[in-house]
Amino acid sequence: MTDRKSLILITVDCLRADHCGFMGYTAPTTPFLNKLASESFVFPNATVAGVPTYYSFPAIMASRHPLAFGREMLGLAPGETNLASVLKDAGYKTAFFGAGNPYLSAQFGYDFGFDTFCDYVGGSVAIDSISPLAGNNWTSKLNLALANLSHKMPAMGEAYDELYFQYCQRWAAPRSLSLDRLRRFPAAHVLVDHAEAWVASVGEGPFFLWLHFMDPHAPYYPTEEALRLMGQDATTAQRARYLNALWNRSDIESRRLRRHNREVIAMYDAGIRWVDEQLSRLVAGLRRLHLWDGCIVALTADHGEEFLDHGERFHAPSLTEELIHVPLLIRTPRDSRKSVSENPFSLLHLAPTLLAAAGVPIPSDFQGTNCWPNLQEGTPWSAPAVAECIGSLANPFSTGQSRGSRHLTIRETRYKLLLRFGRHNEIVTESLFDLEADPEEREPLPPERNQAERRRLLQAALKHLRISDSSRKSDAYLRLRVQAIARTLTGSGPSPSLSSSTPEFQHQVG
Repeated sequence: MTDRKSLILITVDCLRADHCGFMGYTAPTTPFLNKLASESFVFPNATVAGVPTYYSFPAIMASRHPLAFGREMLGLAPGETNLASVLKDAGYKTAFFGAGNPYLSAQFGYDFGFDTFCDYVGGSVAIDSISPLAGNNWTSKLNLALANLSHKMPAMGEAYDELYFQYCQRWAAPRSLSLDRLRRFPAAHVLVDHAEAWVASVGEGPFFLWLHFMDPHAPYYPTEEALRLMGQDATTAQRARYLNALWNRSDIESRRLRRHNREVIAMYDAGIRWVDEQLSRLVAGLRRLHLWDGCIVALTADHGEEFLDHGERFHAPSLTEELIHVPLLIRTPRDSRKSVSENPFSLLHLAPTLLAAAGVPIPSDFQGTNCWPNLQEGTPWSAPAVAECIGSLANPFSTGQSRGSRHLTIRETRYKLLLRFGRHNEIVTESLFDLEADPEEREPLPPERNQAERRRLLQAALKHLRISDSSRKSDAYLRLRVQAIARTLTGSGPSPSLSSSTPEFQHQVG
């Protein structure tokens, strides 16, 4: 038992593949991970199984397609077999430290299998007020009356919204703002502090550590040190607050937002750099404890982030490449780096592959494939990657959104088929992209073109849908359905500290 390798899973919220140095990005976001990548298996086309978080992690942790149990079934079923529970049963000590994403909480079943589970949901991060005019005082009532009146007059509503926004950001905001006070989530160093203390306490025997970082997640409030490391020292807390509030507005067109795209991306990149910096510190600590040579490390993301690539922001349910293409590296002790297939690798296969690398038996109910032999031999896997979501489900706690249209994509190395279904599961739109000729997915191929590729990918889609239908006969499906009903009855939702209904911050975490 003691000769088994420990396993560290690192997931970074919103981390795009094309913003990592080891994936070709030129900004200095990942200097430490670039070095780690030189001794790791690096996957050029890793693909999530769904977007956003609540569609991505059932595949990562339980090797299950996110919609296998139906549209309303989010998270893991109570007691559902997952990476942590398998390793715990194999004698591993297990811990999770997450930076406050409410969809990675006990409420959604992710605590099963962990000895230590610290999710920071509803945690202690202090936040300065974003809406200086919110409340029941006379100024708030006057503002509300003026807003209602202006929106009844032609062309006055937009002018009032702009004046109100500028007032909130430039004059009414506190002068003593700090990035630490504005940040919504614990920064990476907080999680690494906890992880180092836990690892030092586990004693002998293998362990499983899962860290989920939120530093690149909106609103983008990196640490001052991260900005310095990225050469962005001039970005003040006031400027960061203004940019985040502007970026979150739904009442202005993308043309105006594009002027600020570079500054917003710079703050996002600084969040990535801080994760990289703290991972360097974590590995240094493992070396001091003489544990590093016995660790398998996997780093990936739950989804990417959109910066107007297709006219949108953040990561609402969608299956465009900037959202489904994520970084993935797997470092194993004493295994020299080998070439990795260019074929898409679904994160559905990650858990069984990691268990095989650690020498732990793989549960029969995992839907993914063990690709560890392919990595060792340098051979490709053949199945296309599948990703899916409910396109309208931007907020899982909003009644009725889960009844929206199902989106499904089948991705090969060159071709990608995107299907949108109607209420009666009929195909409403079918778009085939040639990613070699059109990597930004601007123009789907004409319907009469590439019939052989369409037929092949449609057959893969049909096979996937049949698997989903059969999954709904399982005991796990029934347990997850009961959990979803209970969550609806209690009206539970994300912690108020993570989202707000004010005009300045309406973005839901995911």
